Parts: sequence; C-alpha cells; structure tokens
Amino acid sequence: MADEDLDIDIDDLERRMEGAIGSLRTEFASLRTGRASASMLEPVMVDAYGSPTPINQVGTVNVPESRMVTINVWDKSLVSKVEKAIRESGLGINPQLNGTIIMLPIPELNEERRRELTKVAAQYAEHARVAVRNVRRDGMDQIKKAKTAGMSEDDVKLWEGEVQELTDRYITAVDKLLETKQGEIMQV
Repeated sequence: MADEDLDIDIDDLERRMEGAIGSLRTEFASLRTGRASASMLEPVMVDAYGSPTPINQVGTVNVPESRMVTINVWDKSLVSKVEKAIRESGLGINPQLNGTIIMLPIPELNEERRRELTKVAAQYAEHARVAVRNVRRDGMDQIKKAKTAGMSEDDVKLWEGEVQELTDRYITAVDKLLETKQGEIMQV
C-alpha cells in the first residue's frame, strides 16, 4: 500500500480549527462594549421563510447615533420574528417597535451588564473550544482508519501527537481571545 494513502490531512484540520477561531472573532465583534455597532447583530439569526437568516438580509441595519441601532425590516411579516430573535440572542437589548422599524437602544454598561457580557463571551469561547475538539476528533478518526489500513504504530503516535499539538495551540488561542475580550468588557 502506498504511504501517501495513509497520510492525515493536517492542513485541512488546521483550516477547520482556524474557521472556529474566525467564527469566535466574529461573535466577539458582536459584543461591543459602549457604542452601538451594526456588527453586534451579525451572529443573530432570524427564522425567515423557513431557514435561519442573518438580520442584514431581512432589513437595513443603521446606526443613527452612538447609543442606537435601527433595523428597517423589508417584509412586515418578519418584524415580530426579528424582534424575537434579538430578544433571545443574549445581547441584552430590548427592541422597540415603530412600524417596520425596530429600534435598539444600547444600554449604558453597568457592572452587572458587564458581568453578563463576560458570561456571553465565555459561552462563545466554549462553543469555539467544542468546535476545535470536534475537528480533533475527526483527525483522530482519520488516524484510526489509517491504522486499520496498515499505518505503523510509530506513525500513529506521530500523527496523534501532531493533531493534539494543533488542538492545544487552538484551544490556547481561544483562551487568549476570551481573556482579551473579557478585559475589554470589564474596562470602564
């Protein structure tokens, strides 16, 4: 059997772990700490027409002032779904309806709200860790298949070590991003 048939695609595993980090960065960008930002709504999905849809695909998101975000929903039938998605998003914003326009006043961050946001950030980081571990599991499954196909024990140990090292590196990156974001949130 050719040796290259037994190789494990570390580049693919790394690319997928990098995707988890990228997703985490996007979610962290949604946790703006003082000023209103359209990007804070990026992770919020609306159940529109039977599938999860980003808010910016069902309406126009604007930031008319530093403490206000508005969403002009294009389809009147989706206004209540957009409002519900925002309420359930964990952003801690109370939407106010004005026809097809949803106004999101951004509350002043008090100590309690900062702590809530750090918990949300920790949840986002845990989701990223789980995603990285799932990629690790896929890599270990590839190694097991290669072992049954005739990979030597030494090669199995080498690949397992490489996958574990990659996983550890990305878990550490998630932890550092979380620490940085929690520092930003708690900064007054």
